[in-house]
Amino acid sequence: MSSVIQAEHISKQYKLGFVGMSSLADDMQRLMAKLKGNEDPFLKVGEVNKRDNSGMKGDSKYVWALRDVNFNINHGEIVGIIGKNGAGKSTLLKILSRVTEPTKGKLRYKGRLASLLEVGTGFHPDLSGRDNVFLNGAILGMKKFEIASKLDEIIEFSGVAKYIDTPVKRYSSGMYVRLAFAVAAHLEPDILVIDEVLAVGDIEFQEKCIGKMRDVAGNGRTVLFVSHNMAAVKSLCKRALVLQDGALAFDGSVTDGISYYLSGLNASENRGQIETHHRTFNTGKAFYRKIELTNPEFVNGNVIYFNETISIKCEIEFLEHYSNVMFDVRILSIEGIELAHTTNAYKNGYYNVTSDRVYFELDIENNFQPGKYFLTFGAHLSDGLTLDYLENLVEINILNVSNNNSTGIIYDFKLGYVRPNASWKIN
Repeated sequence: MSSVIQAEHISKQYKLGFVGMSSLADDMQRLMAKLKGNEDPFLKVGEVNKRDNSGMKGDSKYVWALRDVNFNINHGEIVGIIGKNGAGKSTLLKILSRVTEPTKGKLRYKGRLASLLEVGTGFHPDLSGRDNVFLNGAILGMKKFEIASKLDEIIEFSGVAKYIDTPVKRYSSGMYVRLAFAVAAHLEPDILVIDEVLAVGDIEFQEKCIGKMRDVAGNGRTVLFVSHNMAAVKSLCKRALVLQDGALAFDGSVTDGISYYLSGLNASENRGQIETHHRTFNTGKAFYRKIELTNPEFVNGNVIYFNETISIKCEIEFLEHYSNVMFDVRILSIEGIELAHTTNAYKNGYYNVTSDRVYFELDIENNFQPGKYFLTFGAHLSDGLTLDYLENLVEINILNVSNNNSTGIIYDFKLGYVRPNASWKIN
């Protein structure tokens, strides 16, 4: 297959506290070094763009959003680009879309590229939806008659026909995304680049978009898809690029890529007590301080026997007292699909927090098929406010053998995710 995107040693450096790349003084130092035939002095320094609390802090004013990224993407591929917030995904797409230039390296692509990087990309707020369709098409290099031939199809797909002659500044974020995606997907670009913006739309529209992206790729076009929704990435893509701290950490099959990404979300080795530094969201009013897996099998790692109860102990610190707290634990598949959810509110109602520390113990019935799963922890109020949320914090591996394997049955096959308790009667 022919290569349509080539990234060679792509690096992007930013100066902290500056909107642009650097200050005038830094630019003068760069110019003097260039006139003397020396290397750019600021490319020798810089810190990895880490946004967690791992302790990797430096004194440099510069950070690398991307560093030495190399890959080739072939004609007709659908590639998922995944990674934690701050890994460099959006920076890479902005370089590809010519929104910004790399500090070092070269990125080449063949054909016409359409990108949807954020809500309202390429739209003029004072123009109507109809006018913006023609504006976007012109930016892509299409003739007016070409755009007009697709106009009805675009409007129907977007679902905003009633408002197509209204200035888009009056659109909701969902309407923006609907129309922007419809334009990007229907004007027949050779390469379609989609960032996380589809999360703004409702579930029905997201599924519609994924179907359209499949159609686009089926017609021989190339799709780059950035999302935190692992189920969507798995259903759409066959290949995944995993970015980690600005570097390309994995390039391979989407199943292995998702596994690599989810495994990396938990920096600890999941042995006994789990580190809780890697928070997805927090209001600063409550914190999971200790999460401990109390199953005997966890002494030697994050494994558990088939059908063995999953036992957890948690300690949460509260900075304020509340009368309506809900704790919840979710179990996710390796593709990011939520398979199970439990909360104290289901049986006991909301919890009344009257002290600074709350402890709970939880036993979860384990009917899951052998394989790898992830646990997510949350603390919320009854009005929906999330106090603390730790996504995919704990990895567990359910073995294909039970603790009492005297029957000799090896559970070495997997159909679905759950093996339900069932009563069979056979005559």
